[in-house]
Amino acid sequence: MTGSFASLHPCQTLPLADIPLLTFEKFRDTVTEETQKGARVVSFWGSPGKNDCTTLFMIFAYDREGRMGITSTSVKDSFPSLTPQLPQVHWFEREIFEQWGVCPQGHPWLKPIRFHAPYQKNSSQKNSGETLPSVTDFLKVRGEEIHEVAVGPVHAGIIEPGHFRFQCHGEHVFHLEISLGYQHRGIERALIHGPSKQTIHYMETLAGDTTVGHTLAYCQAIEGLTDCNVPLRGLALRGIMLELERLANHTGDLGALAGDVGFLPTASYCGRLRGDFLNMTAFLCGNRYGRNMIRPGGVMFDLNDDMIVELKKCLKKTFDDVQNAVSLLWGSSLAVDRFDETGVVAQKAALDLGLVGVAARACGIERDIRFDFPTGIFQFS
Repeated sequence: MTGSFASLHPCQTLPLADIPLLTFEKFRDTVTEETQKGARVVSFWGSPGKNDCTTLFMIFAYDREGRMGITSTSVKDSFPSLTPQLPQVHWFEREIFEQWGVCPQGHPWLKPIRFHAPYQKNSSQKNSGETLPSVTDFLKVRGEEIHEVAVGPVHAGIIEPGHFRFQCHGEHVFHLEISLGYQHRGIERALIHGPSKQTIHYMETLAGDTTVGHTLAYCQAIEGLTDCNVPLRGLALRGIMLELERLANHTGDLGALAGDVGFLPTASYCGRLRGDFLNMTAFLCGNRYGRNMIRPGGVMFDLNDDMIVELKKCLKKTFDDVQNAVSLLWGSSLAVDRFDETGVVAQKAALDLGLVGVAARACGIERDIRFDFPTGIFQFS
């Protein structure tokens, strides 16, 4: 505890009373100072406070130190937007406005994100969350031969609905605007007063491609709150499940990138190979997405020696096949030319936006929570 924020590490619990509650001016100064030192905003959200106020919490991360800080403030109807000085909170502030009706004054682009009804209303809220999805003002680029391309919300693939507006000049995309909020299953509300018998299944079905990741995050939260230690064998099996899920997703994305530039050999190969990784997941627990494997306290299935030998053999073969499929893509000058100058994000912009994961690493930023904030078996690697 520094007085301005409390420090914590992954999977560590912290009493709510230990989180400093600052004046907004002190809150803003703390956030500004820590981000200037290199901290990255992880989350910024609202919660019901006292006397009809809303409590705003912020978590920021120190990637190189492997620790996080958390602080809070209380606001009434509005607060000065942090976005102009800290672009990382751009979407967070929009969501706070939409959910709680607390207006970030001076926000450069205050539009709905999820298009759902607000949790509570007050006088500063205007039409937030009260319209149909995508019934909003889209940015328009005007000029000779500019054309607009609208895609979705119905897509050819089996994906979540979303609407995309492209402002184009020939093949040059000047602006892409994404509008979500078409599907609300009420999971947030269903989690209140839990956990219950259904909670774990909500976690497993939040998103099919991240079943293991979401379920593990939930289990780690429960284990942290109950001081539960998971056996090393369970941690190892959880790590294997996470890596299989990651391999399946990255392989599928490589195939999708190839498909986007019309290079069908890699697209078709990676589509099949993604299925091979999913089948390895099913080999471990009986479900291709990893359901029924991870539970608070450990895992539901183990591997015997014969299964380990078989899994290693399948992994090597499939990984080699992925490398061959991707080498076809990078070996085609025509395909590589289609990627040239496409979707480039400057490293400074990536840092300003707080990008993480694959997106950050593609911009030359070394960020990987397996190393920066290791949990489970990754603590020992």
